[in-house]
Amino acid sequence: MGQPVPIPDPPGTTAGRPPLRDRLTVPVLAFGGILMAVMQTVVVPLLPSLPRLTHSSAGAVSWMVTATLLSGAVLTPVLGRAGDMYGKRRILTGALSLMTVGSVMCALSSDIRVLITARALQGAAAAVVPLSISILRDELPPERRGGAVALMSSTVGIGAALGLPLAALIVQYANWHVMFWATSALGALGVAAVWWAVRESPVREPGRFDVLGALGLAVGLVCLLLGVSQGGQWGWGSPRILSLFLATFVVLGLWWWQQLRSELPLVDLRLVSRPRVGLSHVAALLTGFAFYANSLVTAQLVQAPKATGYGLGLSIVQTGLCLLPGGVIMLLLSPVSARISAARGPRVTLAIGAAIIALGYVVRIADSRDLWSIILGASVVATGTTFAYSALPTLILRAVPAGQTASANGVNVLMRTIGQAASSAVVAAVLVHHTSLVGGLRLPTLHGYLMAFAIAAVVALMASAAALTIPGDPAPDDPRRAGDRVQDARDEALEGA
Repeated sequence: MGQPVPIPDPPGTTAGRPPLRDRLTVPVLAFGGILMAVMQTVVVPLLPSLPRLTHSSAGAVSWMVTATLLSGAVLTPVLGRAGDMYGKRRILTGALSLMTVGSVMCALSSDIRVLITARALQGAAAAVVPLSISILRDELPPERRGGAVALMSSTVGIGAALGLPLAALIVQYANWHVMFWATSALGALGVAAVWWAVRESPVREPGRFDVLGALGLAVGLVCLLLGVSQGGQWGWGSPRILSLFLATFVVLGLWWWQQLRSELPLVDLRLVSRPRVGLSHVAALLTGFAFYANSLVTAQLVQAPKATGYGLGLSIVQTGLCLLPGGVIMLLLSPVSARISAARGPRVTLAIGAAIIALGYVVRIADSRDLWSIILGASVVATGTTFAYSALPTLILRAVPAGQTASANGVNVLMRTIGQAASSAVVAAVLVHHTSLVGGLRLPTLHGYLMAFAIAAVVALMASAAALTIPGDPAPDDPRRAGDRVQDARDEALEGA
């Protein structure tokens, strides 16, 4: 046998170092995740002024948030599955492109119908994080994967913390369309960067896309989230809300039946039925609920008038700056979270993170009148969220086959979205039932805010308990995963039969 022939380094590389594009993979994917979170939050400072700017009602304007929530919930698992089948970079680029097109539409129009449609297109960006995490699993060596996944998970909080004050500053000092031109430019940069720096993953799940399953899931999720998000406005006992929940039960029941009988289902329910996967989804739902209450309540509380006795009367820019430390914390602590997961396992990291979230709400209950204590409590919640959100995708990565990483993480993100929608509905219901008359306006009382904190703390403890019930999480090459591999082989044999 001849001597091995050395292969020269590709152009643009240096000895012992990866090509420039490979070194930029993680930063570029993280930039895409931050863009997604910024896109979701930039509209918040505009909401009070949009009825006047668009000559429409406040109810119509609220659909600019609802449309993004609904489309994101529907498209996240669908695009995740498409990424597993047709190429993750291709679908990721498409999702960012839809987000950018939506931004351009918002920049060009003041018609509320166009704006709602554009925001629905932007909801596709919700699939960016699960697709990126799947790419990281395929492309990075194990020693780099944990930190990169933790950073990718933290981009949700980092982008939200950056987006609010940035958008508020633009809205305050420039025409509101400028904000969407800025996000359009950033979106175009993100699309180009992903196309240039991210390799197309060679891991594919062959077969035909489950169109019927995608339609069934879309209808069921729209009915569920529409009922949850609009229940407070339409009345929880109104015929419309009850009809939506009944339709949810029927449609998702039929969808479940169809998925179990499909040769190539959109969501592999056999995987979901495994405790390592199913309990991770339950923990994701509870963590999403607990985390989201912090953002909702903090923004309202610090902007409340001083006449309430507890409000600080801050502007939207000042409010964004109050939330900024949480984003910085998520950026700095993501490597710490990865090290804890590597040493103790992601389920321990998730349990610790959820417990810290509960501790943050205890701080909020102890004192929510002083700015420093509000920032401290919100920062503690952000710390726990960093640990919890970075552990969830790692749990999924260790529990599912490589060919289903994006779709499984898409379902996990979907569960977080449902938890956030439920949190919004519960917080709104609590605050509506605890109001007082201040200057002729009905405003939430401090007791209402404290009750919302208490509910979120209890849910966070439930998430911590759920994390501890997840079976042990050995590394992918651990012999204890033999049982999972046997089950995968059985599932494949059943599908073949």
